[in-house]
Amino acid sequence: MRVLVTAPTAFEIDPFRKKFPQAECLIAGVGAAFTIYHLTKTIQLTPFDMVIQAGVAGSFTTDFPLSEVVNVKTDCFADLGAFEKNNFSSVYDLSLADMNHFPFMSGQLINMNAEIFVSKLKPVNAITVNTLSDDDLRIRIFQKKYHASIETMEGAALHYVCLQEKIPFIQLRAISNYVGERNKSKWKLPEAVDRLNAELADVYSSFVN
Repeated sequence: MRVLVTAPTAFEIDPFRKKFPQAECLIAGVGAAFTIYHLTKTIQLTPFDMVIQAGVAGSFTTDFPLSEVVNVKTDCFADLGAFEKNNFSSVYDLSLADMNHFPFMSGQLINMNAEIFVSKLKPVNAITVNTLSDDDLRIRIFQKKYHASIETMEGAALHYVCLQEKIPFIQLRAISNYVGERNKSKWKLPEAVDRLNAELADVYSSFVN
């Protein structure tokens, strides 16, 4: 099986690349726009059988201890819409898009095989945003609207591209911080990267060996 491993930054998967120098990896960049472009271009040039995205994430809930690795089942472009009068309306609320137009289902991008591919990690709902959240009102709005456990800046881009191209995929995320906590001394970034790469190595090996 030919597997592409992708991450927003090299830092997030450096230990994996050192352990598996033969692995085909893509550093797609931070944010959905960069991810969509580089991932689409890469998979159109090369016939991959699986794409694994790995990175860190912020958690909306303390149910997940810092550095835990989770398996994202659903994701969405959470901040695509309009903030007005302390409220947020999505493109679906504004009747600018059909929430069930493929590959969306009720506005969500769902990996139906997430728990089959990676059964040992907790499946979670995620949101993808262009700006990480530290505003209490914004955090409450997103929590209420999407019922998500984590936020990233690239996850929905992976889901969107792979669903469109009909390529199986996995999104692995390690919790480096709690959403809204901007004091980085309270983050567990090195620990999250270590755990992420350990899980990534196991998942990758299960497909290529």
